[in-house]
Amino acid sequence: MNISAYAAILPNTSSLIATTVIKTKLSFLAASPLSAFNAFVVSTFVVLYAVLKSQQSSRKISKQLGRLPPGPMPWPVLGNLPEMLSHKPVFRWMHRLMEEMDTEIACLRLGSTHVVSVTCPKIAAEILKKQDAVFASRPESMAARSFSDGYKTAVLVPHGDQWKKMRRVLTSEIICPARHKWLHDKRVDEADNLVRYVLAQCGVSRDVNIRTAARHYSGNLIRNLMFSKRHFGKGMPDGGPGIEEEEHVEALFTALGYLYAFCISDYFPCLEGLDLDGHEKIVKEATMTLKKYHDPIIDQRIQQWRKSGDSNNTEPQDLLDVLIALKDSNGRPLLTSDEIKAQTTEIMMAAIDNPSNVAEWAMAEMINRPELLQKAVEELDRVVGKDRLVQESDIPHLNYIKACARETFRLHPIAPFNVPHVAMSDATVAGYFIPKGSHMLVSRLGLGRNPKVWDEPLEFRPERHLSDGYTNVVLTEPDLRFISFSTGRRGCIAASLGTTMTVMLLARLIQGFSWEKSLQAPGIDLSESEHDLFLARPLNVRAEPRLPLHLYPSF
Repeated sequence: MNISAYAAILPNTSSLIATTVIKTKLSFLAASPLSAFNAFVVSTFVVLYAVLKSQQSSRKISKQLGRLPPGPMPWPVLGNLPEMLSHKPVFRWMHRLMEEMDTEIACLRLGSTHVVSVTCPKIAAEILKKQDAVFASRPESMAARSFSDGYKTAVLVPHGDQWKKMRRVLTSEIICPARHKWLHDKRVDEADNLVRYVLAQCGVSRDVNIRTAARHYSGNLIRNLMFSKRHFGKGMPDGGPGIEEEEHVEALFTALGYLYAFCISDYFPCLEGLDLDGHEKIVKEATMTLKKYHDPIIDQRIQQWRKSGDSNNTEPQDLLDVLIALKDSNGRPLLTSDEIKAQTTEIMMAAIDNPSNVAEWAMAEMINRPELLQKAVEELDRVVGKDRLVQESDIPHLNYIKACARETFRLHPIAPFNVPHVAMSDATVAGYFIPKGSHMLVSRLGLGRNPKVWDEPLEFRPERHLSDGYTNVVLTEPDLRFISFSTGRRGCIAASLGTTMTVMLLARLIQGFSWEKSLQAPGIDLSESEHDLFLARPLNVRAEPRLPLHLYPSF
């Protein structure tokens, strides 16, 4: 064996490639006639050489370009992977680490990838505003590739022509003011269906599962906007979700939970297929579930549009029709069927989580402190009255309701981090060197609970959003003191839809019903889940109608 030949390979490679070389060589050694002792000597040499080059590379970066943000000492080749694997969930370990180090920017190394976490609004603004063009890409990952069908969408796609194409489609055709107005009636239908469903629960046991109701509303609404149908099956007699809808919503939340979940193979691609942490199986199953429900509808609709010959009498009825009907400059379909399917899934994923999470947490906090709930009720009675149901046109005047939603975004974000950004070139942030290819994680949790920004950050206090001179409270947060809808080139482009869904869901629940703790529980449990940021247990509370019965939509 010629050791110098392999040594010549390694100097110009990353530690990740070195790992791949080592793995290949060990496989060769196992099949060769070398003695166990010689195999051990050779493999040890290769590993030590890779370690040396990795350390030299790190020292070179530090010496020539500046120091990295503070962080734990990485292991050779592996980086901080051992710590990542032994501390679950990873996001809690990362935030504890930053608190112990008393830093608002920290850097881990996972394999050859630098992962930078930020909990300071000013540093976040450097990334998402000042140097937005530098950090305008997305990391490649097993889950993102699966849910975007090979990066065919707008949100999960790395920077490039495909992202520009799909983002242009969304901004000009899907998430635009004209389209928002066009879909008004469908949104109202789902707000009515929410009230109808909760009223049905009141007639059975008076106990209402807010998580089910909120996710049911969000799932119904986006299915209605996308497909002009709220159910894949027959649904339930009380208007609630059937087995199909429950499976669909569960798959969407599973997809969101595993999208950027620190999968081992995302940092060591040579290990993909081994499924060492079980993520790949879960992602595959969720993808298959979503395709099972989406693809037949999309295929049938495409066929209908093609058969119609794009007749002038054919008018789009929903967002799926809009995607299918788009044409390029030559009059051909702008999007392939695969692009339509992938973008449909991404729209579903983007719409379902924030409104339902805000509603459940806000209701839990307010029922736990009845004086807050009473203020919201008084605002609705003052602005809307008791002789009609709250409508979207009332949203600009519901400042306390929106303050409750803002406070929930701040204190109880749906995810610990924003969707990751990738440095497309070397950069400097907060005086620290950020190597090209680094993954930038802006912490929703860290921003919203930063004691340097917020007084008593762990207390739910909606009034803090009314004391800054707001005459019209909005859910967006331009100063990045928390994140509701992200900003910049890769920011959320559907803030209007997200605001409407969130406020209408919360307002209809508060206006339509009186709420109190369930008789089956001693109080409201505000504990967070060990694994994510949801309530540890779904919110079950008692409800009864508080408006004249003729105002409630009937089945």
